[in-house]
Amino acid sequence: MTDCGCSPPSLETDAQKRALWIALGVNAVMCFIETTTGVLFSSTGLIADGLDMLSDAAVYALALIAIGRSPRFKANAAMVSGVALLVLGFGLFVEVVRRSFDGGAPEGAGMIAVATVALIANIIVLRLLSRQRNDEVHLRAAWIFTRADVVANAAVILSGLAVLATGSRYFDLIVGAAIGLYVMREAFEIISNARRAQRAG
Repeated sequence: MTDCGCSPPSLETDAQKRALWIALGVNAVMCFIETTTGVLFSSTGLIADGLDMLSDAAVYALALIAIGRSPRFKANAAMVSGVALLVLGFGLFVEVVRRSFDGGAPEGAGMIAVATVALIANIIVLRLLSRQRNDEVHLRAAWIFTRADVVANAAVILSGLAVLATGSRYFDLIVGAAIGLYVMREAFEIISNARRAQRAG
């Protein structure tokens, strides 16, 4: 027996893979929908949420690769996820600054409709991953990402309502910046968990 950290397939491993594959598929589809409609509706919030979905899809892919690997590999996978999320959060701030100088008011009704679909999808994924989140660091990272998505979706919906009520684009910009801040906070949590796992390993 080697120390690769490998183990025979189990029902638990199958459940992890099934949950992650579903999460990966949902996030890939919603990334395309949100970024596309975000551009069409001139919504920074939707674009930010769509890019967050892309980052999540990458995290789920890393978590799938990490299943059955050594604890060290899983900790490293979580670290990569956290760093990627941190870069994404910074990128969202850059986009908010750019749009604050160039752009009009977004389409509030469209924002609400798309964000509501995304919220429902992420709640489903969060429930699937909630059964796995305490297992290992790379799976907890995936759960944290999805939790951030649910918060971001709700924020975009509120932003859409504010835009409809006032016609101002600043609510959308504020939500985009807030999503960036929240994403970075989640990134630091993932990185902290990964560091503890690396030291333990």
